[in-house]
Amino acid sequence: MSTKAKVTLATTTLAAIGTVVFVHYQQKADQAAMHLGVIRDMEQQRVKRERQADFEMQRQMEDEYRKVQKVSDGQGTGA
Repeated sequence: MSTKAKVTLATTTLAAIGTVVFVHYQQKADQAAMHLGVIRDMEQQRVKRERQADFEMQRQMEDEYRKVQKVSDGQGTGA
């Protein structure tokens, strides 16, 4: 086998190995990024549920206060 053939074989082999390694690490990085997206979405859903629960609690408190005391709607007799 000639020297040029050996160099060509070595170069193509290294390029193929480099490509496989690069693609492997790129897939791992993409997978990690997607996982972070899932975690971020779960956190947003948790915050949304908490806000909804707070809203419902405020609504219940308002209903209780309206039962106990007379509350005007803010549209007075006019001035």
